[in-house]
Amino acid sequence: MLNFLEKDTICAISTAPGVGGIAVIRVSGDNCFTIVNQSFKKNLSKVATHTVHFGNFYDNSNTLIDEVVIAVFKGPKSFTGEDVAEISCHGSSFIQQEILTRLIATGCRLAEPGEFTMRAFMNQRMDLVQAEAVADLIAASSAKSHEIAMQQMRGGFSKEISELRQQLINFASLIELELDFSEEDVEFADRSQLKSLINLLHSSVSRLVDSFRVGNVLKNGIPVAIIGAPNVGKSTLLNALLNEERAIVSDIAGTTRDTVEDELILAGTSFRFIDTAGIRTTQDTIESIGIERSYEKAKQASVVLLLFDLKNDSLNFITEKITDFKAVLNQPDKKLILLFNKVDAAQAEVLSACQKQWPEGIYMSAKQKDISELTNTLTEFVTKGLLSESENVVSNARHHEALVKTLNALNDVNNAMENGISGDFLAIDIRQALHFLGTITGEITTDDLLGNIFSKFCIGK
Repeated sequence: MLNFLEKDTICAISTAPGVGGIAVIRVSGDNCFTIVNQSFKKNLSKVATHTVHFGNFYDNSNTLIDEVVIAVFKGPKSFTGEDVAEISCHGSSFIQQEILTRLIATGCRLAEPGEFTMRAFMNQRMDLVQAEAVADLIAASSAKSHEIAMQQMRGGFSKEISELRQQLINFASLIELELDFSEEDVEFADRSQLKSLINLLHSSVSRLVDSFRVGNVLKNGIPVAIIGAPNVGKSTLLNALLNEERAIVSDIAGTTRDTVEDELILAGTSFRFIDTAGIRTTQDTIESIGIERSYEKAKQASVVLLLFDLKNDSLNFITEKITDFKAVLNQPDKKLILLFNKVDAAQAEVLSACQKQWPEGIYMSAKQKDISELTNTLTEFVTKGLLSESENVVSNARHHEALVKTLNALNDVNNAMENGISGDFLAIDIRQALHFLGTITGEITTDDLLGNIFSKFCIGK
């Protein structure tokens, strides 16, 4: 549990563990400069904020530890809102630990995970959404996940939530006022206007709830399942996409008996490709389990690549398998891409018939790495499909849960008005919606909630 109420001066190594060219040790708190001055031999309290200073850093016996550069940030105009010193030293693990030991000996406490960001939140330098976005920004592995984290850190999502909450607060205050004059039977809050507002809020919150499907896959990588019969070229396709021999390729049917996964970034978006076991009727117990997993992965994926072999498959076989797969999948909204492989060795009649019946399909040769049309289709799926739905995208499971609860509370408000429920019960439902919206940005928090969020951060952040 973080020490929320303690105002100790804290310190931690903020750069990655191990040896590097330089390392940065961060110090924050009321006694920050007093403590650092004892080892740096300069009075940082008197220098201007947002300046850097070169000098020597000594231990308690006045032995030189290292030459360092210290950046000074005076509160409240610092990351944490407190006085902050960032000590840049040589990246030796020994030097880092010696400086950290000296700081602790002269009055610092070792920071807990996420404590610097927690202090920024407690000192109102950022709200809870922005604080969580800091962790997402550090973990971002693609341009799209970086884009979402930056958008949330700049406050776009927070602003929308705050505006929704403020509109509801305005009406809630009128409902509460009615309760003070309940004996006089007056209505300060126009019920028709309240209903219009609830419908508007319901629409906005619903859009944000729906955007989680988009935000979650963009943040964690879009899952793409490669599905098809044995020997149609699924593993060859995966290897071509990754440009390495990731999956075993063999003429023997049923080589892939479990899923093989790997990640690829296309046009700034992370895709998680999943090579699955070939789908066919088999008596092999192990292979049957692999086939079951193939269908599970197809149902879980955002995109399914259904692969066929133009060299060996007949038109009737292809038609039957497309019909059967759509029936088993039973997810009409899922992005399904038909891939017709081995076009370089295709049966001319089958190729012609397929092109006529499925012009939207992609005709390719995985063996020859002819995959440009497929990669273009996948990137268009992101830029023209997923991201066109909403400007603010929810990517955090906690935010999604709170929004779903808000939606339920708004439904209760609507039902209460439909049934002519009295103002005191109406006020309870409105307070519930306000509460859940408030937990997103941190206007309403508990120590357990904050502890759970910030404990997942790295120690130096």
